[in-house]
Amino acid sequence: MDIPYGKQYIDEEDIQTVVDTLRSDYLTTGPAVHDFEQSVAAYVGAKYAVAVANGTAALHAACYAADISKGDEVITTPITFAASANCILYCNGTPVFADIKKDTYNIDPEDVRRKITPRTKAIIAVHYTGQPCEMDEIHAIAEEYHLLVIEDAAHALGAEYHGKKIGSVSDMTTFSFHPVKPITSGEGGMITTNDENLYQKLLLFRNHGITRSESLMTKTEGGWYYQQLELGFNYRITDLQCALGISQMRKLDRFTAKRRQLAEKYNEELETIHDIVCPVQKEGCKSSWHLYVIQIPSEKRREVYEKMQEAGIHVNVHYIPVYKHPYYQANGFKYVNCPNAEQLYKGLLSLPLYYQLQDHMQEFVIETLKKTLK
Repeated sequence: MDIPYGKQYIDEEDIQTVVDTLRSDYLTTGPAVHDFEQSVAAYVGAKYAVAVANGTAALHAACYAADISKGDEVITTPITFAASANCILYCNGTPVFADIKKDTYNIDPEDVRRKITPRTKAIIAVHYTGQPCEMDEIHAIAEEYHLLVIEDAAHALGAEYHGKKIGSVSDMTTFSFHPVKPITSGEGGMITTNDENLYQKLLLFRNHGITRSESLMTKTEGGWYYQQLELGFNYRITDLQCALGISQMRKLDRFTAKRRQLAEKYNEELETIHDIVCPVQKEGCKSSWHLYVIQIPSEKRREVYEKMQEAGIHVNVHYIPVYKHPYYQANGFKYVNCPNAEQLYKGLLSLPLYYQLQDHMQEFVIETLKKTLK
């Protein structure tokens, strides 16, 4: 048996949708891009959505639209993929790492408050594993200090916070459509916003900073004319990817329901095991369960990891605290210390969780884990 920690689900509808697009007039920058954007915006309840090449491009675009530049600080979490902080560096800003809460593993609003300086410009709140951050507290801090809030929801498409879908309540929210994420477009990313000015900046940024809109150009010389207004990037996404994304969106609620069912089964089977700490879900939050992470004794983690791998169960660890990576250690972050994040990392283990994980496969994971911990 070979069980990955995460895996995409592609059916014949998905394949046919992509084939139909291959036979259409557009392979990129065509109608499927707009339709995918509309699908995601409508689902999360946002006014605007901008599709880009991948989740990292989405974060980079959001930092650009937030006018992050040299001298600006942006507060984020260390328990995340490096892109959540790298995007700040791409804009010549400085990441500032606030510690996590011990229960949710998400960024601690009180430590965010402690890390604010006159140079702080924004907060990037990461919904780790699909568990929503404490957005009411984060928004209150942002309003008090006049900060922008960017939600990194790479894990959280389908998650809810006090009855609202993640993606509709902050200045900008970014999503990823990598194959292990809640839905996939192969690669791909999206930024949602309710602010028209931010929306226009995002559109420019993904397309070299170029526009054909007469309302934005300094002049026009005819229908063929365009102007580069900013130094943007080629972060466009193809119609092929968006066609797949549109088809996947039709299955998102089904995918999310299955993930929640699997997480509930893990909780039932593991929460009474002495050496296992199961994840919790805060009241008012509905996780999308991108990942199911447990804590086990740090001295047992490597042995458990290796024995699970030997059994064909490809558990993983999410994540090494960002500032512990050699690049960050060599570039000014050597003395950063987030004790809760570092303690969490020592015993973290991600168990398999994906739509196609069958009951007998999950039972095998559970029983193998129990045996390795004896």
